[in-house]
Amino acid sequence: MEAPASFVMRLACDNRPGIVAAMATALYDAGFDIVDSQQFDDIETDRFFVRVVFEGAAEHDEDSVRARMAPVVARFGMAITVHDLRRRRRVLLLASKQDHCLADLLYRWRTGELVMDIAGIVSNHPRETFAHLRLDDVPFHHLPLDRGRPNGKAEQEARILQVVDASAADLVVLARYMQVLSNGLCRRLEGRCINIHHSFLPGFKGAKPYHQAFERGVKLIGATAHYVTPDLDEGPIIEQDVERISHRDPPDVLVRKGRDIERRVLARAVRYHLEDRVLLNGGKTVVFPE
Repeated sequence: MEAPASFVMRLACDNRPGIVAAMATALYDAGFDIVDSQQFDDIETDRFFVRVVFEGAAEHDEDSVRARMAPVVARFGMAITVHDLRRRRRVLLLASKQDHCLADLLYRWRTGELVMDIAGIVSNHPRETFAHLRLDDVPFHHLPLDRGRPNGKAEQEARILQVVDASAADLVVLARYMQVLSNGLCRRLEGRCINIHHSFLPGFKGAKPYHQAFERGVKLIGATAHYVTPDLDEGPIIEQDVERISHRDPPDVLVRKGRDIERRVLARAVRYHLEDRVLLNGGKTVVFPE
């Protein structure tokens, strides 16, 4: 007997009575079995969010699920996404010289912790920069930024978009890619591009943020993973973490601890996205727990 198909569906709409009942009835009438369901009512915006996992006959696909849900979606004015769990997401990784996040994501991919396919790696540095990493046959694209050309940045970003399209990437991850994306590229990748950066109080921008933190005597360091928007490092937040430090920690220790936080925060954010746990809610997110 063929194994059943499994799906994750996300719904968002203005809150009103009957949403859950209508959704569950539609799935039941279509022969689906709900195995997990989470919901959130944002009382400030009066928006309602649902994540539901369900199983059904193997012949179902994403299009057939959307067709079954169409009357409910129209009735409540819902935004809907459907993901067939038989289809692995394709993820494009962008990195510069700092490769701790890239190495970590590759490890979690190989061990099966992150269920995805690597669509490729893009870097503004040559492949030899990552000679110590096991890249195997992962497609590698060296796309340097020629600052001497008047349109150098636009040309480089156009090549990045070509790789995104040619590789059929579902998600782009800036794994410490140390280039600021243009507003146009941010908009093209809206909702499917995740960035990681350090986060301190106060915020330290520019070069050597951990050294700046040391000079100010901070007591907490942390990292934030968020969706990329034209507002630099201010996109909807997916995941954050912090770690206490003390006056005994010199800058190199802050850098080491910061890298560890960045690795785990980015990995969690990527996993939450791959598992369809994240729903955009204006300038912030709803992240359903595991």
